[in-house]
Amino acid sequence: MNITGKLIEIYDTKQITEKFKKREFVVEYATNPEYPQYVKFELAQNNCDFLDGFSKGDVIDIQFDLKGRPWTNKEGEKTYFTSLQAWKIQKSEGGQQSADEYPEMRADSDSGNDLPF
Repeated sequence: MNITGKLIEIYDTKQITEKFKKREFVVEYATNPEYPQYVKFELAQNNCDFLDGFSKGDVIDIQFDLKGRPWTNKEGEKTYFTSLQAWKIQKSEGGQQSADEYPEMRADSDSGNDLPF
């Protein structure tokens, strides 16, 4: 999957376990400038340094995977987590994003591409 947005937050890398680390960042995604969406992504392991060289305010293109997993707590209750795991980040060549770049995301779209769920 791919998204273009303005880099809003860059967090420090966190060592989660001895063998696993991650770094999070937030992008403003505005298909409709009146209602921007703030989307948090994560980078894992050796990809954590992908944000080095970027600054808040940069418009970036992000390649990412949508990941989900179940987790059962101590009481036996099952819940689900979803994460957006980025694997490639680069400065956007187009500069600012616009709603026209993402017609399938517009509320008034009649593309007929209904989601399967």
